[in-house]
Amino acid sequence: MKKIIAAFALMLAGTTAFAEQADYNIIPLPKSVDVDASQTMTLRTGMGIAYDAGNPEASRNAQFLRAWIEEATGLRLELTPADKKAAVRMLVAPQKKLKKGETLTAQEAEAYTIVVDKKGISISAASQTGLFRAAQTLRKAMPVAKDLTAVELPFAKITDQPRFEYRGVMLDCARHYFPLETLKKFVDVAALHGCNQMHWHLTEDQGWRFEVKALPDLAKKGSVREQTVIGHNTEIYDGQRYGGYYTQAECRELVNYAAERYINIIPEIDLPGHMMGALNVFPNLGCTGGPYPVWTMWGVSREVLCAGNPETLTFLKTVLGELCDVFPSKYIHIGGDECPKDRWKECPKCQAKAKELGLKDDGKHSIENQLQTYINHEVEKFLGQRGRDMIGWDEVLEGGLTDNGIVMSWRGIDGGIEAAKQHHRVIMAPTSHCYIDYYQLKDPSKQPLGIGGYLPASKVYSFEPLVPETLSEEEQKYILGPQVNLWTEYVLYPQHLFYMLLPRLDAISEVQWCRSDQKDFENFKSRLPRMKQLYDRLGVSYCHKTE
Repeated sequence: MKKIIAAFALMLAGTTAFAEQADYNIIPLPKSVDVDASQTMTLRTGMGIAYDAGNPEASRNAQFLRAWIEEATGLRLELTPADKKAAVRMLVAPQKKLKKGETLTAQEAEAYTIVVDKKGISISAASQTGLFRAAQTLRKAMPVAKDLTAVELPFAKITDQPRFEYRGVMLDCARHYFPLETLKKFVDVAALHGCNQMHWHLTEDQGWRFEVKALPDLAKKGSVREQTVIGHNTEIYDGQRYGGYYTQAECRELVNYAAERYINIIPEIDLPGHMMGALNVFPNLGCTGGPYPVWTMWGVSREVLCAGNPETLTFLKTVLGELCDVFPSKYIHIGGDECPKDRWKECPKCQAKAKELGLKDDGKHSIENQLQTYINHEVEKFLGQRGRDMIGWDEVLEGGLTDNGIVMSWRGIDGGIEAAKQHHRVIMAPTSHCYIDYYQLKDPSKQPLGIGGYLPASKVYSFEPLVPETLSEEEQKYILGPQVNLWTEYVLYPQHLFYMLLPRLDAISEVQWCRSDQKDFENFKSRLPRMKQLYDRLGVSYCHKTE
């Protein structure tokens, strides 16, 4: 009798207090959502998820969906691959009829459709990547509440695909080192927002974080600074040695973890400037011979790799060769920013190399800027032999852009515009809209320490990467997409990292994913509360106020 009463109580609870409704108003907003709110289907514990059991990717995506639904709601679905009548069905199927000779664009390859009707939830996608994106959409549509016995999903048809093929987020682990578990959580949060590229900044004046097996002291010694300046170069130091680097095994582990979430990791070895970590170990690679202590303050050192020393290219090829062995990314970032040329102007080796190359100041490009282009050309050729494309910050334009280089435009959008007009590929990441180490609230006293400036979520959200008023439709095709950058001079802990990231990653995700005519900031803000509930469930910090 007690069992009958308990069962009845559970059934009653399942139809009242313990059932909540899904909401498709998610971030980023799908391309098209048609809802019939007059009808719903009920998802309950024990219902099945069907998928292609013969495909390991399909199995993994089904497991992700099951785990995410349970994490948000408490509902425990079953994996039932052979069940054609399962409540949730995941299938790779064409989303577009191709003409003869036509192929899918990168964005079309991520397209998916979700249909919720009396038969249940049908998910079809152009690829397993699309199924993963669709699973994230369902995850974010779920109510965030513990111990639900049912979720009511209004009938709907969702069709979706991203606007840009490149949807990036950059994390600097050179100024401050973050453990692997934090980086995995960072990848999870990036995937939640539809990002497909994680740009990983690994080397700096303040520390070298990538293990090079042929040069074991490079990371062991170059990753350690004797102390760190407190605040904004106050000349007061903490007196604590600081270090840490990533072994190649750890890098591969993160690469694989990200790949399972359809995120490509783009490593950056910044050259020929920002090299004090390396020069500390190999002073012969500098113009003066050193000594070169790993920097304990923030800013830009004038000590850079010697452009005229043949050992410089040998060193770079050794490093980049091992980098390519570890990171399968098609893109390799070589930095190229903020490289003072003072030493090169004074260095006999650099000037001799310039003379050997026949470099002359043409009024547009100085000899020293052309020397940097020489290094870039050599590096690009080396990477090209390994099937990789080189990305550089927009300073790589200053000595004449290499043939196939990709420009990451950070000093505004002008560098990106110039590169696109020259028919070079561009990633837009201007400080004005994409530098999320800036304060996100007007009052700095109410926030953790930041580098300065003011970049609220509303400003990030307003960004338009294609610059239609300046670039022709043909030139706009060279804009791969936008990226936000999180530099960590003042970001010491994981809680601070995610606070700086969120909700500005939400804002850029709609810039990356949605058509420009879909965007509405007030509507965006109305969709943030559920995301914040999910962040609470995931245990990641965020800025509670959105300006």
